[in-house]
Formats: sequence, C-alpha cells, structure tokens
Amino acid sequence: MSSESKSLRWGIIGLGKISNQFVRDLKLIEEVEIVACASRSVSNAINFAGIHEIGKSYGSYQELFEDEEVDIVYIGTTHNSHMNLSIEAMKNGKHVLCEKPLAINQKDVQTMVDVSRENNVFLMEAFWARFNPTIRAVLNQVKNKSIGEVNYVNVDFTFSRNDADESRMLNMELAGGALMDMGVYPVFLAYLIFGKPEQILATSRMHTTGVDLQTSAIFKYENGLANLMTGFVSQSDMMAKIYGTEGRIYIHPVWHESEGYTLIKGNKGDVNGYEEKVYTLPKLGKGYTYEIEECKKCIAQNKIESDLWSHQNSLDLMEITDEIRSQIGLKYPFED
Repeated sequence: MSSESKSLRWGIIGLGKISNQFVRDLKLIEEVEIVACASRSVSNAINFAGIHEIGKSYGSYQELFEDEEVDIVYIGTTHNSHMNLSIEAMKNGKHVLCEKPLAINQKDVQTMVDVSRENNVFLMEAFWARFNPTIRAVLNQVKNKSIGEVNYVNVDFTFSRNDADESRMLNMELAGGALMDMGVYPVFLAYLIFGKPEQILATSRMHTTGVDLQTSAIFKYENGLANLMTGFVSQSDMMAKIYGTEGRIYIHPVWHESEGYTLIKGNKGDVNGYEEKVYTLPKLGKGYTYEIEECKKCIAQNKIESDLWSHQNSLDLMEITDEIRSQIGLKYPFED
C-alpha cells in the first residue's frame, strides 16, 4: 500500500455478476478506493467503469497489474484462470483476493502460496462465507459446546439451472461443474467444523460435457460424519444443519450468506423440556464487506495471509476437493 495514502486501492478484473456486487460492497467500506478495472474487452471495461464510477478501465489484465496506483487486485474470472492471473498480479507486487476456488487443484494452490511468500504480498481465497457474522457466531456456539459435542453435519448447496453446454457452469475448459462452483461451500462448512476428513465417499451424476451435474459426499471423522450435496438439477432448502449431543443448529437459508440461525435443545414434548432460540445477524451489503475488511486489516498489519482463512486452509480445502474429483472421475483437459 502506498505510504502517501491511507486508502487501500483496488483493481477489479473479471467484470461479471459477482464483481458487480463485490464493487457495490466495496463502496460501503471506509478507507478503500476503486482505482481501475480490466477486461479482455475494452468496451466491457469502459461500461463497468462507467456504471461504478471507476477512473481507469483497461482492455487487458496486464495493464492493470502494471498500474502503480493499484495495491490489491480482486480476481473474479473463471476458475481455470485463477492461478495464472493471481501469480501475474503478485509478481507485479500486487496483493490478491481471488474468488473461490483459489485454483483447480492443490498443486496449483501451493504454487500460488509460494509466489505470495516469494513476493511478500497478501493472498487470500475469497471465501466470503468465512467472514459472515452468522457463520462466525455459529462456529463460536460449536466451540463453546452450546449443543454439546457436534457429531453430524448435513449441508447442501443446490439449485435448478438450465445452462448452455458452453457456459462456465458446464464447460470442461472453464473448470465447470457443480463441485467446483457450488460444492466447495458444503465442503468448506464441514471442514470449518470438523477439519480434514479421515475418509471420503463421493459419487456424482455427470453431464454430457464431462462435468458433474450432481455430487454427493459423506465425510467420516473420528467423532462424526458430514453429509454433503451439491448440484445444478434440483431446488433445496439451502439450510445447513449441525447436530450435537445436546442440541442442533440450523443456519437459515441461504446458509452461506445467512443473516441468522436457530439453536434448539430437546424435542417438543420431552420431559426435559424444549428450548428454541432464533438469532438474527443482519449483514452489511451483500456480505462481501467482511472479507474486504479482512483484507484491509491484514495488509495494514503487513500480513501475507489471514488467520481466519489462511493459505493452509485453502490447501486443505483443495486437497479434499481433489479427492472427491478423483473418486468421481472429474479431470479437466488442461490439467497435467
């Protein structure tokens, strides 16, 4: 960050739906500034800059990486490009917040982490749910044993879509599929609560393009199980359920961007009583605001990673998804 400015100066690349919402949330945060945006299309960049009142727009990513006024780059491009663009940004001395999944496999994530360390720049996977006030509160309830010893998690992220085969959701060349686009969220929650599983059982229904349409996995831990589902073919209640020896927690839908949860002890009619408490935790903006604040805080402290979602956390998560992909037979054509 420039010593002449207190503001953390952002550059935005990949100017799709998520980036539009991310920028709207950026504007809710103090001491940040959006100085540039870039697209492979000059007209797209100009249009995005006009909508969001951004001073500079570039028709190539490299131009933004070389802009000395940019401190940190938000990367919202397709999954297959995350590693190379993040590395190029970091080699130009930029901090990076890159959309999830950070890369396609653990080997690529390790390469990115190495570049972050070599260039002494901040790198974080944009797992915005990790910083959501509801998720943080639920983790505290689990840690404090508010529902006893947690031994079962049931979580899904699935909705019905009708995308064209060439869309980023279904395109093998763009690292599409339900697991990498949405399934990483259920994996993430199970990992936050239990850590890395000691056994994984996964299966999928595949699309004609080769990506997974629907994937289910069971994670076995020493003290519990997690049952996970993701897919493009069905609606679900989008609720995460956490069960313990003394109660249960339901994270309200849509759980990964929730604004509250319910904690229940006992069952209605039990002689020992029934207790239900609803917690409401409104978000600022869409909820990207909290990962933005985390970036700002870490960079101000000269950190190259977050304590809440560290490089090791990203490596662990990708190790888990690598194993799921191995079991369901999903390998992208550009992988070694």
